[in-house]
Amino acid sequence: MADNCCVSQNDNFICGVVEGFYGRPWTTEQRKDLFQKLKKWGVGCYVYAPKDDYKHRAYWRDLYTVEEAEQLGGLISAARDCGVTLYYALSPGLDMTYSSQKEIATLKRKLDQVAQCGCKAFALLFDDIEPDMSPADKEVFQSFAHAQVSITNEIFQHLGQPKFLVCPTQYCSARAVPNVQNSDYLNTLGSKLAPQIDIMWTGQKVISRSLTTESIREITEVLRRPPVIWDNLHANDYDQKRVFLGPYQGRSPDLISQLRGVLTNPNCEYGANFVAIHTLAQWSKCTSDPPSITHDNESMKLETESDEEGIIDLPENIYHSRRALRIAIKEWIPEFRRQKQAHGPIIKPQPTISIMSPVAIPLASFNTCMATSTTTITTSTSTAPLSLSTTNNVESISSTAVNGSPTNVLQTAVAVTMNPPLVIMNSLVSESKVISEPMDCNMSPAPSPQSSDTAMNTDNGSSGSMQVETPSPSVDMLVDVIQDPKHSYERDLTEEDLLLMCDLFYLPFEHGPQSVQYLTEFNWLKSNAYLVSNENLRKSKKKDSTNSKPEIEEWYERAKRMDELTEQVNELFQRLTFSANRELVHDLYPYVWDVRCVISLLNFYVKWLSEGHFPQSITNYTLGSYTWFSKGWKESFMSGDQEPWVFRGGLVADLQRLMPVDAGSDLFIYKPPDTPTNKMYNVRPYTFEDESAVYNICRCTCYTTVDDISINKSDLPDLIPDRLVGSYLTLSPELCFVVEDNGTVIGYALAALNAKEFYQKLQVSWFPEMCSKYPLLNNSSEEIPSASQEIINWFHSFDINQELPDSNALSQHQSVMTYATLPVNNDSSVSKRLIICLLAALRANGSFGVHVPLRTKDQQTLEFYTKMGFMEISQGSNLNPGFTYLGRVF
Repeated sequence: MADNCCVSQNDNFICGVVEGFYGRPWTTEQRKDLFQKLKKWGVGCYVYAPKDDYKHRAYWRDLYTVEEAEQLGGLISAARDCGVTLYYALSPGLDMTYSSQKEIATLKRKLDQVAQCGCKAFALLFDDIEPDMSPADKEVFQSFAHAQVSITNEIFQHLGQPKFLVCPTQYCSARAVPNVQNSDYLNTLGSKLAPQIDIMWTGQKVISRSLTTESIREITEVLRRPPVIWDNLHANDYDQKRVFLGPYQGRSPDLISQLRGVLTNPNCEYGANFVAIHTLAQWSKCTSDPPSITHDNESMKLETESDEEGIIDLPENIYHSRRALRIAIKEWIPEFRRQKQAHGPIIKPQPTISIMSPVAIPLASFNTCMATSTTTITTSTSTAPLSLSTTNNVESISSTAVNGSPTNVLQTAVAVTMNPPLVIMNSLVSESKVISEPMDCNMSPAPSPQSSDTAMNTDNGSSGSMQVETPSPSVDMLVDVIQDPKHSYERDLTEEDLLLMCDLFYLPFEHGPQSVQYLTEFNWLKSNAYLVSNENLRKSKKKDSTNSKPEIEEWYERAKRMDELTEQVNELFQRLTFSANRELVHDLYPYVWDVRCVISLLNFYVKWLSEGHFPQSITNYTLGSYTWFSKGWKESFMSGDQEPWVFRGGLVADLQRLMPVDAGSDLFIYKPPDTPTNKMYNVRPYTFEDESAVYNICRCTCYTTVDDISINKSDLPDLIPDRLVGSYLTLSPELCFVVEDNGTVIGYALAALNAKEFYQKLQVSWFPEMCSKYPLLNNSSEEIPSASQEIINWFHSFDINQELPDSNALSQHQSVMTYATLPVNNDSSVSKRLIICLLAALRANGSFGVHVPLRTKDQQTLEFYTKMGFMEISQGSNLNPGFTYLGRVF
């Protein structure tokens, strides 16, 4: 479609891309590749405005070196050769004194240098700055708007009245003070700014779910010119867990005649933006929406029915987002087959939640991207500046009315601020690299703290500091690329694979249709798990010994469907890993790896549920308080009334919240492998065939002291495993789990639901066998090491009162567990996922806390459990002083 309609309906319509996000800028090579694509798709504009390219914003006064000027000149030339207008943008507003002639001369000198490189179009950006003037400016200018208008007009005239864009400080309806019509700032811009200068606007919010005709008419009237939309629909620099692969939507082509232009500010990851830009290009060639389609139901009409024949047959001048997505995917496929090296990880800034008021509202498990199990977000009336590129935001969130009644899902105000930059990033010294260096704080005046940018350590695998990037290995050099012996995958990605990937990472206010299916299927299986509890099945058989109830059969059928859906994600993951375009793989791999991990967890839980080892009252323990299916949550997410950073984590977070571990969000914080690998570590319920593997792992991981080693060398190889794991495998197998690597068991997590009852069973059913297997010997015997004798004595003289923590601690941590894995390279998530599975199974049986007894001298194991969120709990007075008890609630 895009190739057949190369000419826009409005030749003067500005349409293209603004590179205006925080984090690592794109490389020169990537920008030139973008120009080729813009030419092919009939889109003619690119705005250079990367927030963290240091001479763009933080050090805007500094002139470019000869090397940098050559790179910039080459970029401008490449754009011109492709028929693309390159706007060079500068952001001087962080610390500029508008009334200073020296400052104005510095700004002119900088832009003159860029003009000498061949640039014919410019932009000044005043977003994300404090709205207050300096004392010197207050003596000269009537208002902040007058100051910005004065310098913008002067620069515009100085450069010879070129194509010119300006970004205001109040750049959306939500930030207009007090509102759009009555904003002195916006009215001043409209009346005083040279009429040839175009003004940028994001819509009703920083990230607008939709753009309406009424809102565009309103801002056009105030600005006295149609706006250029700076569209943050696909921007993802505010959320470490989200990338947006869905189509351009929520904007009717009818708006084109009312706008000066549209520029998309897309994902930080260059390779992830194919669909976003391609579908924008398609949209810009269209003239209207499909019949009966509104922008509230556009994406859900037809997709939910899995019938897209109707949209394929629509005339080419009609824009439908799902058809546009299909067309873009068809052209995207060859990109994955291009041989291309990667040049390092993508670093996105990590917003921090600022406490701005003593009135705090706790949100249980609200934000799975944060490093705490509960997040406290405070109400605020601050009017701190907001970044056009979706950071530094303060957003008031009112309670959402659902079915006429208010909900308490979201009733907060969130302040998101960025820390000062840790490094200097420069994209204009190399074709294929972004060079990074530690920041020298004395180089230039520091940005104001509310509006500075950063590249921070993140929970999605980014390193703590930026590094000069090095090429990644080719497909043939991939480490750990070993085919799963149980499966055989075709290596090339298919269109259906990419459609699934796009649906999994759709848009800020919407999950793709297939994503909703994962949510719906798992929630139904969890909510109706009581049907397959052993207790309920026994009752059903008593009533009817011949026929299974239809609802029980439906549960197993849907569990099978969940397994098939999980396998589709596994196939996507495998094929992506083998793709030849390593740069594209590095861009997308962390997200696909993350969603595959959580979907595999959900599928594991379904498989465990299918065994029925839980009470019929399971629903009382597993529904969760804040999930996609909680009253008002989905409606708030999809309404667009809140900015999308309120719902951090996207689909991955919504899937995680369905796991019945309310206070376990810390266990979902892990980084993907540094190098893409197709290894898939799978958790599953323990079977009796796993006993020897569990015993071997126990032997390998539990001999950490000299005494332990002597036990290992003795003729009692099963002594330690019998002491630590044998009783769980024998008396509590339904709460035992293993993790395997390509079919090989490499770890276990074992638990008993009620520690006191478990120890009582040991005395009756386990210790007699152990006493027979390990008879008491003379303490002076040299044949048996002292540590072995200590364990044997424990079997013979077990005292339950010495094993349990005090009654208060036990009431909150009634279950007991043990855990071990072999060393796992390149995947730090294995331990956390295994423990999540164990806690979810305990929760399904009505337990909300677990403890583990550990030898005090085993510091390594104590540190591990501490990292897993376990804390020392009070202990009984009769306990062995050589043991420490750690516990956690969930």
